[in-house]
Amino acid sequence: MKSTSSMGAPFLRELRAPFECFQGDQFPFNVPAFRRGIDLKFRSNVTFLVGENGSGKSTLLEAIAECCGFNPEGGNKDHYRETFTERSELAKALRLSWLPKTTQGFFLRAESFYNFATYLDQVSDLHAYGGKSLHHQSHGESFLALFDHRFEQGLYLLDEPEAALSPQRQLSFLKIIHNLAHPNQAQFIIATHSPILLAYPGAHLFSFDNTGIQETCYQETKHYTLTKDFLNAPERYFKHLFNDSNSESKGEVG
Repeated sequence: MKSTSSMGAPFLRELRAPFECFQGDQFPFNVPAFRRGIDLKFRSNVTFLVGENGSGKSTLLEAIAECCGFNPEGGNKDHYRETFTERSELAKALRLSWLPKTTQGFFLRAESFYNFATYLDQVSDLHAYGGKSLHHQSHGESFLALFDHRFEQGLYLLDEPEAALSPQRQLSFLKIIHNLAHPNQAQFIIATHSPILLAYPGAHLFSFDNTGIQETCYQETKHYTLTKDFLNAPERYFKHLFNDSNSESKGEVG
């Protein structure tokens, strides 16, 4: 891929949707994190969206992908299908500010990666993905092959990329991110639960919860504090979890 401008990342500078859009009771407008509206400013080439399952981070990432013209099932603008020409209601509500705007990039959804790999086998030159079908590699190998061979310049939206990556390969992935983000070639917006990925230096973090979307720092995320506490004293967690389970089981038997 070649640059469309002499300016570098971040390309997407701001993402907004007024709170008036989120007063209904239908998904996704009833997601608690969206109730105050959406107003995110991207000041780093690497941004993480963190929160519990169902907090809205993946839903928002998919809507951004739609606004960029990427296939909402995963892929880039070249993989867009006619069935997705109509944007979702959330995508219609979003307003994106660019400097400069780019159409280059990729949307990765771990849950639909198998379908994307099948699509590539049918239509793509596999040399662009390391010369080997993604189906003929392990899940982690295929993820890294995609990252290493196809990530160049543009906006990359990644939904839980750690799903297929061991801790060691998460470190390899951080190196790939750094090799693109550090020279200002690419911007990454990543929804993740991984404390390893969240530790990337200089990253910007947004936390999704029932009170809205707030900026946060790595050490204040629940992912970091829970993992740290667990590794320091796993027996304390086991005692609490298993004692509660035993108590419930005894209650049911009685």
